[in-house]
Amino acid sequence: MISPALIAMAAFFLDTVLGDPQTRWHPVAVLGRLIAFLEKLLYPLRGSDAQKFAMGSLLTLLVLCISYAFADGLLLAARQLPVAWGADVVSVILLYFCISPRMLARAGQDIYALIVKGDIAAAREHVGYIVGRDTAELDEADAARAAIETVAENTVDGVIAPLFFFALGGAPLAVLYRAANTMDSMLGYKNDRYLYFGRMAARVDDVLNFVPARMTGILFVMAAFLLGYDGRNALNILVRDAAGHPSPNGGHAEAPVAGALHIRLGGINYYFGERHFRAYMGDAHMEITAKHILGAIRLMYTVTVLYLLLYYLLSLYYHI
Repeated sequence: MISPALIAMAAFFLDTVLGDPQTRWHPVAVLGRLIAFLEKLLYPLRGSDAQKFAMGSLLTLLVLCISYAFADGLLLAARQLPVAWGADVVSVILLYFCISPRMLARAGQDIYALIVKGDIAAAREHVGYIVGRDTAELDEADAARAAIETVAENTVDGVIAPLFFFALGGAPLAVLYRAANTMDSMLGYKNDRYLYFGRMAARVDDVLNFVPARMTGILFVMAAFLLGYDGRNALNILVRDAAGHPSPNGGHAEAPVAGALHIRLGGINYYFGERHFRAYMGDAHMEITAKHILGAIRLMYTVTVLYLLLYYLLSLYYHI
């Protein structure tokens, strides 16, 4: 049996080499179909707000239990194999499916390339793949801002949080986290349909991301120093602006990235034609350009490597 830290490194290596496989049998895709099936089964079309909340809570509990039990069952079956490393291989594969740094980087790089090429229409289309805001009227700076915000915020739920929960409870807990995050992305909207039905899923995701988000913020500051960005300003903006984000966790990723790159994130977005203002993160010392997307990607990868290195060193010290 190899150490959990080495399993985490192996999963990151697989993601770096292979990326996230685009298949309907990807565990996250399967989770999405399970959530959609349970929503269709449990959503009370004529129910009260309390009934919607109760049914949404039941869905959340079912998905969390099923995802954890599935991963734990796979590991149990692997331990019955005649080879001693069977469970380690299964853990590597499960964790590999739970993290997505290469996919996150690729999304940002695609938008960067399209902006540099001058194809703003295609850049808007690609922004629409990764955010829920309206994209038809985005200019180059807005498209770049959306990509940077996505890379920064998703460093938490696409990288650090799954690795954190793997360290706490192995692959089953990482899979449980991924299930919670998938539910939030599907149900955690503040509209008529999901305000109550999706509330438990959104709250569970907020609670699970609380510690990883704050760890990520500190790691972004460290990464800024290592990469030669403004680490001191990253720390100042983290302290000053993180709490202003509408998400209890998102600001802890976006604020230090904005500070490190000397740009201002947040501002005006449109959703279904309605104007919304999101609190600013950072100061507009520079106009946002495509090159800042690459800066955010470098910071994201450095944060990932820093986390894995610290995890490995702690595993050596504490013999875990």
